[in-house]
Amino acid sequence: MSENVLLPRIISVTGNMSEIVNRVENSSLVQIDLGTFYPKGKRTTFDLKPWLFEEIILKENDFRENVKNHDWSQYQDQYVAITCTADAIIPSWAFLLISLALEPFAKEAVYGNQETLETVLFEEVFANHNFSQYQDAKVIIKGCGNLPIPQQAYVNYISKLKPFANSIMFGEPCSAVPLYKRK
Repeated sequence: MSENVLLPRIISVTGNMSEIVNRVENSSLVQIDLGTFYPKGKRTTFDLKPWLFEEIILKENDFRENVKNHDWSQYQDQYVAITCTADAIIPSWAFLLISLALEPFAKEAVYGNQETLETVLFEEVFANHNFSQYQDAKVIIKGCGNLPIPQQAYVNYISKLKPFANSIMFGEPCSAVPLYKRK
């Protein structure tokens, strides 16, 4: 069973109320949903914590043995955040060794948490996006959705959009917050 989603509409009723006009659809507003840029694929976190001695010390020989014996194929075609949730000092090479082990399998591996992973993925998508298509446009960026879009993705998108757009708003057409207007 499909869900019906009701979107807010700004309407104008004319004369004898026989005609309903959707002013948003008829306006020059360009609506952007960052969810449409969301890269599809499974996300996972690789935590170094279980590979630490007493969850605080990295023993190089044991660590390298764990890397060698781990089944890295389980990360096939996944986006992986590499982190350590233990309160320990981890040498940089440990994260690099994990990234090298993931490289043949994962779509992408980044150092950090899930939010960092999402931010990096959005940056890669934005790098290939044609922002000039919004030249002199009045843009409204949708502010809610079901996907985990990090705040940094909005910040990055708006900074790339600003040189082109005439105005930028955030939210929904019925309750948009103005953010920027070219002088």
